Amino acid sequence: MAIRLHHRLGYVILASTVRAHLATLVDDLRRHGGQRAVIAYRGNRRYVTTYDELAEMAERFAALLIERGIGMGERVILWGPNSAEWIAAFFGCVLRGVLAVPLDAAGGADFAQRVIAETRPRLLVADPALLPPQGFDLPWLSFGELPSILPSPRFSVPILEPSLSPETPLQILFTSGTTSEPKGIVHTHRNVLASLEPIEREMQKYLRYERFFHPLRFLHTLPLSHVFGQFMGLWIPPLLAAEVHFESRLQAPRLLELIRRERVSVLATVPRVLDLLKSHMEALFPGVAQRIEAARGQRIWRKWWTFRDAHRAFGFKFWAFVCGGASLPSALERFWSELGFALIQGYGMTETAALITLNHPFHIGQGTLGKPLPGREVRIGRDGEILVRGEMVATARWQDGRLQKRDDPWLATGDLVEQDEQGQIRFRGRKSETIVTAAGLNVHPEDVEAALNRQPGVKASAVLPMESAGGTEPVAVLIFSGTPEQAQAAVDAANATLAEFQRVRRWKLWPQADFPRSGIGKIQRRKVAQGMTPQTLESPLSADVADPLSAIIAAIARTEAMRFDDSTRLDRDLNLDSLARVQLQTELEQRLGVSIGDEEFLRLNTVGELRARLSQEKSEGAEAAIAPAHRASVAGGAISAASSADARESRFVYPRWTWWPLTLAARILFIETVMRPLVWLLGAPRVVRTGELPENGVPMLLIANHISAYDAALVLYALPGRMRRHVATAMSGEILDEMRHARNQGNWLLNLAGPFGYWLITPLFNVFPLPRTAGFRRSFAHSGEAMDRGYHVLVFPEGHRSDGTLQPFRSGIGLLARESAARILPVALVGMGELKQRKRRWFRSGQLEIRVGEAIAPDLALGPELLAQQLHGAIAELLEDSQL
Repeated sequence: MAIRLHHRLGYVILASTVRAHLATLVDDLRRHGGQRAVIAYRGNRRYVTTYDELAEMAERFAALLIERGIGMGERVILWGPNSAEWIAAFFGCVLRGVLAVPLDAAGGADFAQRVIAETRPRLLVADPALLPPQGFDLPWLSFGELPSILPSPRFSVPILEPSLSPETPLQILFTSGTTSEPKGIVHTHRNVLASLEPIEREMQKYLRYERFFHPLRFLHTLPLSHVFGQFMGLWIPPLLAAEVHFESRLQAPRLLELIRRERVSVLATVPRVLDLLKSHMEALFPGVAQRIEAARGQRIWRKWWTFRDAHRAFGFKFWAFVCGGASLPSALERFWSELGFALIQGYGMTETAALITLNHPFHIGQGTLGKPLPGREVRIGRDGEILVRGEMVATARWQDGRLQKRDDPWLATGDLVEQDEQGQIRFRGRKSETIVTAAGLNVHPEDVEAALNRQPGVKASAVLPMESAGGTEPVAVLIFSGTPEQAQAAVDAANATLAEFQRVRRWKLWPQADFPRSGIGKIQRRKVAQGMTPQTLESPLSADVADPLSAIIAAIARTEAMRFDDSTRLDRDLNLDSLARVQLQTELEQRLGVSIGDEEFLRLNTVGELRARLSQEKSEGAEAAIAPAHRASVAGGAISAASSADARESRFVYPRWTWWPLTLAARILFIETVMRPLVWLLGAPRVVRTGELPENGVPMLLIANHISAYDAALVLYALPGRMRRHVATAMSGEILDEMRHARNQGNWLLNLAGPFGYWLITPLFNVFPLPRTAGFRRSFAHSGEAMDRGYHVLVFPEGHRSDGTLQPFRSGIGLLARESAARILPVALVGMGELKQRKRRWFRSGQLEIRVGEAIAPDLALGPELLAQQLHGAIAELLEDSQL
């Protein structure tokens, strides 16, 4: 209550003051104290950072800049995925007046090198995975290492740069660079404040209602290197003490699960993601389009009740989409609005430090980008181009290695708009993309694409100019589910709704699941246009233009794409074992947006079968294949918590009740009063610890060699009390499943005892399944959730019991280590193998030894196989040491 009251008081103070610069937002971070600020999802983990921790990390980064002598006006490049560390580094630069240079994590090293040459930065902060093998010729730090390497929070010098003012340059944003030299837009503190202050003032009217829904949670899918991403990730959340959830895996089932499970209020995203979610909802709720037509014109409360099943799928706290970065098709807007969700759009660009117009969340103008915000002067030229003037317009560029001022106060945006009688702005298209026909008529690609996208089977379209004998004409590239004849019928139907000069007479089918897109989802028309000539329009695009499947397979199989074809077998010819298939599935999901379950994936034997399955996915819609599993569960009020489509096929149970306080108490009682005394009495093992164990309680992966059914008890016996009481143990999923179903236990009596054994070991050893053939991703997700709850995870990487001779580790442990990004503690069981081989008595034999090694920080840059080999070597070394 005290925190909440202090939080409210902070708003009163803000409402009556004007910010001098953006460093005051760090005070807001401090004011919100221990409330959660950022939740980032990486691998199978969930990383939580509070506002206090975020503010402290920002101040420590500012102290690091002081230590390194990086002063006001000098540059620091930030290149990595969204995270709390990214935000902290950015605000650290803000505190010192250092120019941040954010780069899109989806960008290449060549572009990064050109920006480095242009800006001559003093420091690069990056994700190591993005760096080229040779690196860059400047000092750099890893985002992941920042919390441990930044200076102590006890500072001997003032952190805040005293000369900060509204005119202080804030950042350089590079908006392109695929050709020529990169040009950066320079924002000042005033530019961003001019976008922020009218929204902050308007918020004051509604803050008294916010406390009933606090905390607001934003699911953020945009790069922080983009102004829209910054607006929803950096500037708005501190004003509301909102939580920002960062997710980069843009699969509809994953996003829907997160929204519901985390009780998200708002999804900040781009039209492409809304389209993926729309396809998923249509698969979950057959006939939803007809229901929408029947409900058209209903009041909002009535829509909510009519589509309460759809709202249940998102969770009842979710209410709005904030969409930007690209134009939103009207049909897509109508779909979500008619379902009863608020869909808020705005218009802005990098040069305007975000917003020029914005839809009011509670007074949305359908089909519009809202009205101009206060402080913006808008003028529409004769050709429809919008020109703007105001304090939010950037007046400088970074070019030729220096900051260069721009004198004209009016910014010609290059965007074509219309303005209605209410002052609402409607987007028409980009001036530079307008196609001027031989008759001198203007064709706006967005108008033609909207007509095409309304046709059945058209998943997406891109309309481009093409020179022909008769002059320039619009041509269409389609992503289409159906035959070429059906595609022609769709084009004809679209042409019937267009004016004569807008009609498409030439078209081509794009062979992949989606067009190449930028980091914010815009179609990269230049890449689509590659190879397009009037002579090639009647033929399919060649495989060398866009065939990511071969490249993905080649990278995972460590071979060249030219060395295999559609008849190549995934397992025998390319040596893709079950865990390599998991990597392939993950890449297909993240890069192509296709989800295929584990069981089904195992039935795909050749590259050709996989390619055909992807074509089927494309034809049916990227989400249709996962629909059947979810329909019944949504109707019943819940959807499986699995993060991907393999959950629908998994027969394995992943219990969360083993984490309940009462179960934990019973487990601790059992371990301390029954298990440990029995291990001491019966086995009398020696415990040898060869290294210091971390004392911070951070969850680790525990790995051990596997010899007997008692190995988990022996490992727990050797661990310190603070660790052994919080261990989750991975066990063969197939064995657990057979125990649970009373089968294959050896005889009828053991079968009868199987379920009893299952319900005994599951709570007492906190057991969860780790399958041998399918369901790895679900198991890895459960491991990550266990670690997020403070449990160490015990895994036996050999995958089966041995005779005492250490067997090769399955590559899955390497993949799990990379997903978990946790330190790894090796434990070697010595002596059990000899007793087992010689069939000698083990009762207090004096030959059992448990050697606990030193925690390893794995090299996450290694592939899963090499990482598994590294961990195998750690166990082998412990075993060798025991024989010396």
